[in-house]
Amino acid sequence: MEQKETKEKAILVGCQTSGDDDLRFHYSMEELEALTETAQGEVLVSVVQKRERRHPATYIGKGKVEELNTLVEELEADIVIFNDELSPSQKRNLASEVNARIIDRTQLILDIFAQRARSKEGKLQVELAQLQYILPRLAGQGVALSRLGAGIGTRGPGETKLESDRRHIRRRIDDIKTQLSVIVQHRDRYRERRKKNKAFQVAIVGYTNAGKSTLFNRLSEADSYEENQLFATLDPMTRKLILPSGFLSLITDTVGFIQDLPTTLIAAFRSTLEEVKEADLLLHVVDMSNPDYFHHEKTVNKLLEDLDIKEIPQLTVYNKKDIQHPDFVPTAGTPTAFISAFNQDDRHALKEKMEKLVMEMMDPYDVQVPSTEGKLLSQLKNETILRELSFDEEGQVYRCKGYTLQDHQITGQLQQFKK
Repeated sequence: MEQKETKEKAILVGCQTSGDDDLRFHYSMEELEALTETAQGEVLVSVVQKRERRHPATYIGKGKVEELNTLVEELEADIVIFNDELSPSQKRNLASEVNARIIDRTQLILDIFAQRARSKEGKLQVELAQLQYILPRLAGQGVALSRLGAGIGTRGPGETKLESDRRHIRRRIDDIKTQLSVIVQHRDRYRERRKKNKAFQVAIVGYTNAGKSTLFNRLSEADSYEENQLFATLDPMTRKLILPSGFLSLITDTVGFIQDLPTTLIAAFRSTLEEVKEADLLLHVVDMSNPDYFHHEKTVNKLLEDLDIKEIPQLTVYNKKDIQHPDFVPTAGTPTAFISAFNQDDRHALKEKMEKLVMEMMDPYDVQVPSTEGKLLSQLKNETILRELSFDEEGQVYRCKGYTLQDHQITGQLQQFKK
């Protein structure tokens, strides 16, 4: 009989400095709780301290550390999770004073990514980020890293006996980078082929748990993993998307964004997010039921800016309108749509709005195509947005009006049939 996995009991610790806004801090602690639950942890209690600045040696003050240790023993907690990235020395000092495993927000996120990675690339990227996180923290860890990992914060490379040897880790990092560069070259070639075929590309972006995968599945009839939890999707997935006119495009689901995303992860997932750079249209999904929707929207836009992709046309899709937050006010400076991803009429209206935006990026055409050109007529239906099609019996020609992508190979073919 399969043993039921027991949840690790966790205490969360946050330090609110004078520069932290009350509401922001409250939401970030709530998010830490959601992350812990996603990593199969059970949150016992949250410990919060207000300070001018974080303690350089122990993150929280000495008195609070003693209080934390008492709580650990009283509640029999397995793990203490800190809401910020701890420095190597803070982590060492806390580990020597608190009788439980110490991990920080970065390790927690890396752990969830290690659980979610499905593709070879995803697994390599997670391992790379974990090793880059471990490397500066090796001093003083002794044999701890070479033991077999178990529990939150130790999945991924911790499961293979990881020698606490910098050379070994650096060699492994170089090896992973080499493997990743080969995968990136493959993807580049695949992307070039898509570009050559001039497929219109849509990318779904958004804060984690905004409903991206749910929308992706229902727009494309795909079977991407969807769940009400953080980082349900890690590996990008591309599927066909057919717009109301019959126009065929490609849609890609991407990894969810999050505030304070570990820098090692931003670097590691840059190649995954390259998919977003190639898009012709971004669907920015925002969860309008979340009280912190405004900051989620800002976080995603900031990350898009960091990736130099704020120039790509964007449609902001406010999702979960059936459970909309009472204080919700749309703030996007882009075209918007208000939907529930589960509602068929909403999805159809969204596709129509997308098609309208696509048409604005295209060139109009008005041609007369002989009835003998069956292949070209079929291409017009799939590869362009065909708005009008009528048959002239006398001339045995089809009058076709619509819109086509600039530089599409079909544009040259249409030149000879211009009216």
